[in-house]
Amino acid sequence: MIAPLKKRTREGVLYQRRSVVEAEIAELAALPCAELLVRCERRRGQSGYVSSESLVYFVRSHKDEGENAVFKRLYTLLAERVQQRLPRADNADGETLSMSKTQIRERAFDRFKEALMEDRQCYDERLDYYEVNFDGTVANLRRDAQRAVWREENRSANLESEIDENEFSAEVEEAVGSYDPLSAAELDDARYRSRLDAAIDALPPLQSRIVEMLRRGIPIDSIDPKAVTISRALGKAEKTIRNQRDKAFARLRITLTGRGNA
Repeated sequence: MIAPLKKRTREGVLYQRRSVVEAEIAELAALPCAELLVRCERRRGQSGYVSSESLVYFVRSHKDEGENAVFKRLYTLLAERVQQRLPRADNADGETLSMSKTQIRERAFDRFKEALMEDRQCYDERLDYYEVNFDGTVANLRRDAQRAVWREENRSANLESEIDENEFSAEVEEAVGSYDPLSAAELDDARYRSRLDAAIDALPPLQSRIVEMLRRGIPIDSIDPKAVTISRALGKAEKTIRNQRDKAFARLRITLTGRGNA
């Protein structure tokens, strides 16, 4: 018996899978788990390709601990399909990463994972949409993530416009001094890393992104036109990045050491 969907329309009508999906699920449900996995691993265009709507159904169906290995493989296949429909993180040159696209991609995928994990604990009606129209639901997920990221970037841009980026206050310069919150000696301490993570999360969005990229070893700028740099990824002038970095370091020094001036 194929479990019906539980989500209802505003008029109180239950959502329905397409008839072709229902028939496909009925066919696949009769297969042993090993054969089901073989079918689900087929690529689009291959004979016997399983629709994404049906794949969602079987991911949701395999919740028991004894089926954990099956769930993990089905989930991996489904996650790949979601990610294939999200924007690529690289820029048009194929060499550098777009921070905006990366954030959109991560935010959308996190929303999908959140719904799936909630469904593992207790039926989450948000996943019903994926069984009705998988591609359309992922497209909506992508659009929602885009709006959220763009709103954050606009707020950050407005904040920057209120700051004189060409003049750097003596107070900030003095607060930063030679302080480096990303020094290797400090990062060896697990407790320090935990405090640093929390402090970075509390920074304004632009400053947080700059510090995280510095932490990953990405340079602010480079004479190599193909190199991945913070300035290119964020679309900001090198001087802006350095000013915002120093403001972030000043905040981190106060948070992590309790001291401002050297």
